[in-house]
Amino acid sequence: MEAPLEDEPLAGALARIEGDKLAASDSALTFLSSIEPAELLKCVFPDSLVAVSESGRDLGKFSVTVEFACRNHQPCVLLHAQSQGAIDNSPCGTTVTAYLTTDLEVLEEDFHEYIKLEDHSLDRRCHMVLHDGQMVIDKVTTVEGEMTKESICYPMSALRGLVTEGSNFLLMRLIAIRKRVPENMTFISFNHGLHIIHNTFSKLGLKQLEVGGETVEVFGLERIVDSVEDSPTTWQCYFLADGHLASRLQVGSPVTMKLLQLPSHIEKGFAKIPLVWEEDMQMCSKFLDRKEELKADHASYLRQHPEIRALISDFLQFLLLRKPDDIFQFARDYFIPFASRRPPKPSLETP
Repeated sequence: MEAPLEDEPLAGALARIEGDKLAASDSALTFLSSIEPAELLKCVFPDSLVAVSESGRDLGKFSVTVEFACRNHQPCVLLHAQSQGAIDNSPCGTTVTAYLTTDLEVLEEDFHEYIKLEDHSLDRRCHMVLHDGQMVIDKVTTVEGEMTKESICYPMSALRGLVTEGSNFLLMRLIAIRKRVPENMTFISFNHGLHIIHNTFSKLGLKQLEVGGETVEVFGLERIVDSVEDSPTTWQCYFLADGHLASRLQVGSPVTMKLLQLPSHIEKGFAKIPLVWEEDMQMCSKFLDRKEELKADHASYLRQHPEIRALISDFLQFLLLRKPDDIFQFARDYFIPFASRRPPKPSLETP
């Protein structure tokens, strides 16, 4: 995305910021500025959990991967999180892919969530990218086939201490590894309406949790996401000593994400995560680049050989006039005369 969006220009965004008047706390900003590369190295690993109901029924899967990457020749951290499942037999899921700097600033992020009920469907996509000192955001919401679009750009000076759906996962890993949460640690985030809201983290402390038949000590974090219109949303997450996510729960929800087996006991150290290339920004970008490259190459060849279009057009016209039952035999008979125009192959026999 190279041009500023026209739906709501910068002046509109500034007016919205003035209306929100929210900012991250000093302790939150200090935490982000204190992140060391060595800490990020400890966060590069995958997590794989299952979603279970209150009765213990398997409802779906949840996974997070973190790795070092490069975007537009800039070293960064690539985070991919995905949850898929069904509630009351209704498919639902969320996917987020984010490119982050080492201090968790968002370079680019793509968020997608959906739910398909019997009489209602919702699909929400949000893409944000850092461009010329501004965060440019596109949001598309589809309800029952009816699509609405919203676009806005915020100056980065108004987004100090921003935590998004993507950077939130890496932030919690860092907090869990440090095992301490500063007082009044409040960041800013975006709600579904793209308004700035508060996002506060607090310590739940240590507790014992059973994972794979073993009792382990886990460190708890609570995340409270404010809302402009509704009640705040509260998430409670518990982590192992090495930062692996052991449990994740939205307060009030009947679904809990649970770690079934300790990472040290997982065969070969990794849980296999299904590849959905359409939802991976890097792979999708490569596909689109290759697609455009092939289209340009094919168009160039057709321009150099205009006889191709004439030949195909004549064949189709003749085919539709005759309407033969055996298409293959008709095509063979039609193109046989062209074979006689080919120059003879050179003989391999020596005189």
